[in-house]
Amino acid sequence: MDTMNVIGHLGELRKRIMVTMFAFVGALAAALCCVQQIYGWLTQHLDMRLALLGPSDILWVYMMISAVIAAAVTTPVFAYQLWRFVKPALSAEEHRAAFHMIPAVSLLFIGGINFGYFIVFPVVSSFLLGLSAGQFQTLYTAEKYFRFMVNLTLPFGLLFEMPAVVIFLTRLGILNPERLAKARKTAYFALVVTAVTVTPPDIVSDVLVIIPLLLLYECSVSLSRIVYRKRLRRMAEEEQRAGTALSGL
Repeated sequence: MDTMNVIGHLGELRKRIMVTMFAFVGALAAALCCVQQIYGWLTQHLDMRLALLGPSDILWVYMMISAVIAAAVTTPVFAYQLWRFVKPALSAEEHRAAFHMIPAVSLLFIGGINFGYFIVFPVVSSFLLGLSAGQFQTLYTAEKYFRFMVNLTLPFGLLFEMPAVVIFLTRLGILNPERLAKARKTAYFALVVTAVTVTPPDIVSDVLVIIPLLLLYECSVSLSRIVYRKRLRRMAEEEQRAGTALSGL
C-alpha cells in the first residue's frame, strides 16, 4: 500500500512538472517571436553597439532573454501546480490560504526582477563604467552584457518571494513571528552578505540594495505576526466548538 502511495505521488508530481514545463516552453516560444523588439528595448539606452564573438552568440542571447521572460510568465502556473500537488495534504483552511498566495508569488517575483533591472542594474553598470572611463576603450559583448544583467536581476525575483514563503509557512505552523524575531541577526547578516556580493564595492550601491532587503524581512515578520494571531484565534475557536460539542453529549 505504501509503495502504491509513493508511485501515485510520483505520478502526480510528474504530471505537475510536465504541465509547468509545457507552459514554460509555450511562453518561451512566444517570447522568441518578439525577442528582437525586446532586445532593442533593453539596449536602447546604450551609446554603443554590442559585439558578437561568434555566429551563435546572438542565438544564446536571444534564448537567455526569452528564458527570463518565460520564467516570469510561468511563475503563476508553477505556483498553481505546486498548490495542486500539496493540496491533498492540507486542511481546507490551509489550501484556501495557499491558493490565495498564488497572485502574491507572481507579483513579488516580477517586482523583484523590476527592482533588479531598474534600480540595481543601472547603479552597478554606471559604477563599473565610471571605473573604466578615460582609461580603457569600452566594448561590451552581447553575451557578457546580458549574462551580467541576468545575474543582477533574476536573484532579486527569488529574494522578493520572502514574504509569501514566510506567510505560507506561518499558516502551516512551521514558522512563527517569535522565531523570526530571534533569527533577525542571522537573517540580517545573510541579507547584507547577499547585497554586498551582488553589488560593486561602494557604499551607495550597497545601501540601495541592503535597505530594501531588510525592509522586506521586517515586512515578512509583521505579516507573519498578523497571520500567526489569526491562526491562534482560529485554533481557539475550534477548541471552543469542540468543547461545546463534547459538553452537549
